[in-house]
Amino acid sequence: MEFIHANLNVSDVEASVEYYTEQFGFEETWGFEADGTVHRYVADENGVELQLSETEGVSEYDHGDAFGHLAFKVEDVDEAFDRIENHGVEKEPGDQPEAGARTAFIHDPDGHTLELVQPLD
Repeated sequence: MEFIHANLNVSDVEASVEYYTEQFGFEETWGFEADGTVHRYVADENGVELQLSETEGVSEYDHGDAFGHLAFKVEDVDEAFDRIENHGVEKEPGDQPEAGARTAFIHDPDGHTLELVQPLD
């Protein structure tokens, strides 16, 4: 298993991309839009990505919901979904063509959302 990115909900994705690229030296890598949310990715020099997500109509976040999820690359989402102990299912395995992946979302013991990601290509 490999850690691939962390997600932060932001109120202004353009300003956040600018902040992480200018202040931290990250490089913008890619992005997509789905279900009213714009997702943009920036990466450090080792290629570890930070996903910045702006949802239409949401301009402020409480400290408690500023964190989105941690994503883990797996060889087979369905197998990992069945094997990994979860503390709640947010989304069962399914293809997400906009992101080029098959994904599932589960919760850890503290309720943090974890995304299991299997690239479709």
